[in-house]
Amino acid sequence: MTETQPVLAVLHPGSMGAAVAACALTNSSRVLWCPRGRSDTTTGRAKRFGLTSVPTLDELVAQADVVLSLCPSAAAEGVAQEVARLGFTGLYVEANAISPQRAVRIAERLGRTARAVVDGAVVGSPPVGAKRPRLYLSGPAEEVGLVERLFSGTAVSTHILGQEVGQASALKVSYTAFQKASRVLAALSYGLAREHGVDQALLDVAAQRASSYLIETDYIGKTAARAWRWGPELEEAADTMAAAGLPDDLLRSAASTLNRWDAAKDTKLSANQALNELLRAEARLSSRHAEPEWPEDPGRRIG
Repeated sequence: MTETQPVLAVLHPGSMGAAVAACALTNSSRVLWCPRGRSDTTTGRAKRFGLTSVPTLDELVAQADVVLSLCPSAAAEGVAQEVARLGFTGLYVEANAISPQRAVRIAERLGRTARAVVDGAVVGSPPVGAKRPRLYLSGPAEEVGLVERLFSGTAVSTHILGQEVGQASALKVSYTAFQKASRVLAALSYGLAREHGVDQALLDVAAQRASSYLIETDYIGKTAARAWRWGPELEEAADTMAAAGLPDDLLRSAASTLNRWDAAKDTKLSANQALNELLRAEARLSSRHAEPEWPEDPGRRIG
């Protein structure tokens, strides 16, 4: 492999994968993909982005210096296992929206043959037009540097998090937990307001806020202190959802979380203190639900 012009291969180039991989054409000799089993839409997309087709996955793995995996989350481990089975010896970039634990498992599986595994997380929209997503990276410093160079000067900006595989995945799922759940909650809230003919009034109320709750970390302590009131309020909201024929489990789960902050009632806590209290509550709950050990009973026999 030449450090200046490596060959990159992208697995399952969807709308994100194809656009991200195409950005690397600036700093690689070729960007490969395999059309076997892929749809006409994927084939058209790959041609549009200038990706080079190779007939089989075996040939793709054999020719690639770097493999970029950007596929549906559920398929991530299966895809990695197939690449490992083919004896890939280059650099594998695991850039799917998966848990840190799965990223570590993939790194361990591929580490038997591959040069290294870099953990990646794409945040943002596909790099088309003026859109500029971020690619967060964690893993061995030298290999992370190689991925950085592949996307240097492109619409994909790279950001290093550290040398531990799993850090990039942790960032992705942390952001996803808020972003996706918030979108679902917004849909439910709007649906409930519409059911009662107050949807426009709800939008008027919401328009008065411009910032995201996610950046208001100082409010975490206040949330804990008010949890004793907010939990029952969310249960009421869940009941109203159910009465309207809408799913109520998301709100009941949020109410259950708030209930674990009962000990923080009307106290002044920092964000860290509030989160530590939540962890302690979870530990207490887990210990209560642990299976009891069988008592010593000399008279009890099995079999």
